Amino acid sequence: MLIADQALKIWVKSHMYLGESSFLNWDWSFSWFQITFVENPGMAFGLQLEGTAGKYVLSIFRIVAIIGLIVFIGWMIKKKNPTTGFIVCMALITAGAIGNILDSMFYGLFFGPSGYSANQIAEFMPADGGYAPFLQGKVVDMLYFPIIDTTLPEWVPFKGGEHFVFFSPIFNIADSAVTVGVFAMMLFQKRIFPRTDEDKAIEAKETAI
Repeated sequence: MLIADQALKIWVKSHMYLGESSFLNWDWSFSWFQITFVENPGMAFGLQLEGTAGKYVLSIFRIVAIIGLIVFIGWMIKKKNPTTGFIVCMALITAGAIGNILDSMFYGLFFGPSGYSANQIAEFMPADGGYAPFLQGKVVDMLYFPIIDTTLPEWVPFKGGEHFVFFSPIFNIADSAVTVGVFAMMLFQKRIFPRTDEDKAIEAKETAI
């Protein structure tokens, strides 16, 4: 997942300009899926903390959280014999977190700036250096699913006649990995966190009391 995330980000960053959408004018049944290149300086789905200081705080928090996740997964494997589902979900969450922090750590050092025209595609390892210092790089997003892209009828209260897009966030594979890992844990928690014999014994004792 991490390799796929970085491979797609590097390709998009080095082949597309900001705002470019590869499927925008395609007349096919999957036109609701687009590769649209945007960058954001913050968290998943375009969320962010303001300013340079906010970016450093967010990046350091991510690094600490990733180290904590890796240590926690290792401890669980050694001590608690977790289910395969638990390991997979935690691996997805950790891989997604690592995927986005790599952008912040290194993309500003290794790439030139991206612009909004075809002659402003970012250069890899430019002679005059990258566009941002360590931990100040922007996260590359590109997955866009405008499942409904239409103009609302005039009779719709307050919003009639306005352009409407259902599911407008632009995200990346790392964001998807975190989201899938979290939702899978919630949906399949009984399989991922099965009751142990100790839990059953405690429950039986409490019921008897």
